[in-house]
Amino acid sequence: MQNSFPESFSFHRDDFPADFVFGAATSAYQIEGRQFGGAGSCHWDTFAATPGNVPRGDDGARACDHYHRYAEDLDLVAAAGLDAYRFSASWARVMPRGTGEVNVEGVDFYDRLVDAICERGLQPFLTLYHWELPSPLADRGGWCNADIAAWFADYADVLLARIGDRLHAVAPINEPWCVAWLSHFLGLHAPGLRDIRAATRALHHVLLGHARVLEVVRARGAGAAGAVFNFEYAAPADGSDASARAARFYDGVYNRWFLEAVCHGAYPADVLELLEPHLPDGWQDDLATIAAPLDWIGINYYTRKLIAAAPGRALPAVAETVGDLPQTSMGWEIYPAGLGEFLRRVAAASGGKLPIYVTENGMAGADEVVAGAIDDRARIAYLDAHVAEARRALADGVPLKGYFVWSLLDNYEWACGYDKRFGLVHVDFDSLERRPKRSWYALRDALRPTA
Repeated sequence: MQNSFPESFSFHRDDFPADFVFGAATSAYQIEGRQFGGAGSCHWDTFAATPGNVPRGDDGARACDHYHRYAEDLDLVAAAGLDAYRFSASWARVMPRGTGEVNVEGVDFYDRLVDAICERGLQPFLTLYHWELPSPLADRGGWCNADIAAWFADYADVLLARIGDRLHAVAPINEPWCVAWLSHFLGLHAPGLRDIRAATRALHHVLLGHARVLEVVRARGAGAAGAVFNFEYAAPADGSDASARAARFYDGVYNRWFLEAVCHGAYPADVLELLEPHLPDGWQDDLATIAAPLDWIGINYYTRKLIAAAPGRALPAVAETVGDLPQTSMGWEIYPAGLGEFLRRVAAASGGKLPIYVTENGMAGADEVVAGAIDDRARIAYLDAHVAEARRALADGVPLKGYFVWSLLDNYEWACGYDKRFGLVHVDFDSLERRPKRSWYALRDALRPTA
């Protein structure tokens, strides 16, 4: 099957503007190893320890041991010819109880990490929250508690006071939809709630926390202040009015809720009609703060979903149906045109001039080691098709400034444990040996400067 896919990319670095940034992305809990360096527990430890949530109860206690192997991993980033490294910090590593006492060992680690990124000539793109909330804050209501915006800002200030002077760009939160809806309404990520009131409050507080941390980023002069949203193309599963309404709601709560809030200071009226009864008192007063200007917007894009109304239930209950497009190992349809759609939507919503980055794009594959090599040509095909969409968007005038592959390493894939592999680099989760895959070599070749 792999032989039917290309061995190399169809693009070259010279096809892009001279200042276009290519990078790879990771996140702290997925690679660092929470058991190292004095980190406190987080709600993902609890979620993983609950039977039925994650295969084998896998957690991020060791993960890829990036905590000790970061130099080796950054060497792989640099050797691939990439320009930037997008990473996240662990709140529980910096402040094990979420507030109060600072873990100096944790802050020291991020100081060393940023130095190592810069020493390799890479641009550091930091995300301050990639889903790992300290357990003591989860005990206090987590993202359902309005106080979290202040807690989050305090943590950001502690870390940025130490490393902010060397950062190229900072995003407060990775994928607010996952933090709020996936985790508090669908119950598929930590804290694993299925509660419409909790989810709606989290939808609001995650944006308020984002805005409060933007203030800290700017006060500390910690690079360009942006936002990273995940977008998912939603199409009706059939020609019925019910499916059209369901797909519209799915698009509303997944995509438009966040984009319209930060760009226009308003929530979508059709989604608000259903969720407003569950929003916290005085939510309207926060919208001006939430709509603070951004220096850039990041798009995480992977797939499309075909949406139908869930029989016998009122929205927001929707049903995802299976389409006929090829799928990744996650069961996600491969739909590159969706990336082009969102690049244009975000450009239009943000005024047409705000810099945009594709901050995550990639696929999980059945990546097996055969004779010491990993032939992941399907990943080359996937990435190549999406980069082609990015090039078309650039040609149409979209202010696209960079593209990051998810992910540098095979890692802890949240509720899938260690069963799904997204990396350009294979990780043996027993020995922790790193092996670049064919896609890593192909990307290195595509990014080589011309003589």
